[in-house]
Amino acid sequence: MTDIVRTGSLRGIMMRGPGLTQTLPFYEDMWGLKLAHSEEGTALLRGTGEETFLYGLKEGPVFGIEYVHFAMPDRDSMDALHAQCTAEGATVLGEPADFDDWAGGYGFEVLDPDNRRLRFRTDARLLEEETEWAKPRKVSHVVLNTPDMEGTQDFYETVLGFRVSDYSADQMVFLRCNSDHHSIALVRGAYASVNHVAFEMPTLDEFMRGIGRMKQKGHVPTWGPGRHGPGDNPFAYFVSPSGFVIEFTSELQQIDETTHEAQVWPRDDPEKMDRWMTAGPPTPAQRAVMQGRPDPGFPELRSKARGAA
Repeated sequence: MTDIVRTGSLRGIMMRGPGLTQTLPFYEDMWGLKLAHSEEGTALLRGTGEETFLYGLKEGPVFGIEYVHFAMPDRDSMDALHAQCTAEGATVLGEPADFDDWAGGYGFEVLDPDNRRLRFRTDARLLEEETEWAKPRKVSHVVLNTPDMEGTQDFYETVLGFRVSDYSADQMVFLRCNSDHHSIALVRGAYASVNHVAFEMPTLDEFMRGIGRMKQKGHVPTWGPGRHGPGDNPFAYFVSPSGFVIEFTSELQQIDETTHEAQVWPRDDPEKMDRWMTAGPPTPAQRAVMQGRPDPGFPELRSKARGAA
């Protein structure tokens, strides 16, 4: 039996929405990212690591996700993942090919069950790492709301090689593609939308200093600081000017594949939700903003792919 091909890692995410590029100063002046590249209607923001960009801002008519961005180790693994996606009946948007955008590299795109575009890229442009205190190093994880948590979970496991790390009752599942406890998490929701995007700080001190920087500039967390049970990572959530929820985190649990067993974490035990007991449970307002705005994704691409089949 052939081993399943696993997604390599999470690179970041490209967001879209009306007026999104006008929020660039927030991410540069407060959040701690830097503009890596811009062109008409698009701004790409980097962290302190070598990744080309962590967070993209793209003008568009609907608030949501343009694509979630993943890496594969090399072209052979990219081709193998593409073959696996095709064999599993996923909606693959073309053959692997060279990208003609600024990040470059080689890869392909696929739609998940909620019509989200997922972009896989290898041999991409890399940037020199920068040493800057209390600035985000990478995107830690992306959390997605979905009306079919079980079906979407099956897609990420079967088609893309993710594995379950933990559950939060029957409302949330944490999925890993490497040693990070989760790169993708799914939340049961009424409709597809982005829940939040988490940015990793290198150390706990830098996590706290990032919160301090935001506070000094007039932005306080809407939830946190605290420390999650699943993943064991500290958290502080903020709301961006465009209404997206973003998180500072650090010290995400690293999974030992030989010993780890997924568990179901309760949602009615405050100390399991926040191990520091500093943040308390999310407020109704916080839950509402994390529910996000309905994101239809790209159903037209699914129809086009079916028509070409």
